[in-house]
Amino acid sequence: MQVNVFDKKTLQLMQRLWLSALVGLLIVTMPLARAMAAPPVVLVLGDSLVAGHGLPQGRAFPDILRQKLMRDGIDVTMINAGVSGDTTAGGRARLDWSLAADPDAAIIVLGGNDLLRGLDPQASYDNLQAIITRLQDRDIKVLLAGMQAPRNLGADYADEFDRIYPRLATQHDILLYPFFLDGVALMVDLNQADGMHPNEAGVDVIAGKILPLAKQLLAQLAR
Repeated sequence: MQVNVFDKKTLQLMQRLWLSALVGLLIVTMPLARAMAAPPVVLVLGDSLVAGHGLPQGRAFPDILRQKLMRDGIDVTMINAGVSGDTTAGGRARLDWSLAADPDAAIIVLGGNDLLRGLDPQASYDNLQAIITRLQDRDIKVLLAGMQAPRNLGADYADEFDRIYPRLATQHDILLYPFFLDGVALMVDLNQADGMHPNEAGVDVIAGKILPLAKQLLAQLAR
């Protein structure tokens, strides 16, 4: 069938109108699509300090950190992957299981039980190294929270252990919060009766102090 000039012009006009309508639809729906996008998922891999030992349900560190982020307008899904008693080896062993949540970012809080057991700092380093490498292989952004060895373990041991965290942070170019219990350790009013686990007030202090780095961690996802 032959198409005359009038039909061609009509067709071209219809095409232009259709394209304009499509562009307009995209402009309208793109903000809506962004608003409906799922919030980033943050995995908090740790021991009893993460699990919330001795605390009411919903008052563990990941819960309080999420509340503070939400108050600042940052929506996030927080996965509590804390297991009481876990060493760095334990965290390494269950990492793949923990990654089932498909996180975008991870906060690592491990090493306290290594200290309690007087484990070889080199083994702790190797375990944390393996965890960080596995996370980075999956393009998961990392914030490493350090621990500090008490001096009664001996100066040499304490110095070797304390170097683990800044060394790993430098090697892997990741964010570092030098001491997870900063401002809370040895503070009677911020700890439970055992003197090792933060109470609700202590968790609030920790979450508040680590909040700026948590925001930096989430900001890396937009790059």
